[in-house]
Amino acid sequence: SSGTRSKRAATMAVGKNKRISKGRKGGKKKAVDPFAKKDWYDIKAPSVFQVKNVGKTLVTRTQGTKIASDGLKHRVFEVSLADLQGDEDNAFRKIRLRAEDVQGKNLLTNFWGMDFTTDKLRSLVRKWQTLIEAHVDVKTTDSYTLRMFCIGFTKRRSNQVKRTCYAQSSQIRQVYSLHYNYVIKHEWF
Repeated sequence: SSGTRSKRAATMAVGKNKRISKGRKGGKKKAVDPFAKKDWYDIKAPSVFQVKNVGKTLVTRTQGTKIASDGLKHRVFEVSLADLQGDEDNAFRKIRLRAEDVQGKNLLTNFWGMDFTTDKLRSLVRKWQTLIEAHVDVKTTDSYTLRMFCIGFTKRRSNQVKRTCYAQSSQIRQVYSLHYNYVIKHEWF
């Protein structure tokens, strides 16, 4: 039995015991502040809006072949129209601005889209009515393409007793074509 024990002990002793740590190579790592390698850039809104300074954004500094301005371009920022115009009545409209150019520490943006806040959109849609949506691609005079969305709802008459006010499919098609034609014929820009 003593012969088998010594063989087992010999087989167990082979290799490193990973639970015993003798000391790390290189010692303790220094905590590196991630913001030390970053620069702040001012986001500038297009000239259409009253407020020019939208905010600030971070980007990692230029290092080797990685240029900071390339990391900034094509970023999309979402800003409330109330902040851009200084008018709280437009707080439910969200404007998307896309970074196009970097001049010094300024980041120049272009209009990239508009949307409603989810709470505003949910407040518009109600039960017992028909929702009619239309969308049209419109070309502006300065050769931009806009996709315009139009939303319509059926409404109960003031003397109506019935709880619902649904539209027939033929009526929905008529309203859709009215929306579509209005957007096409209207001179937008």
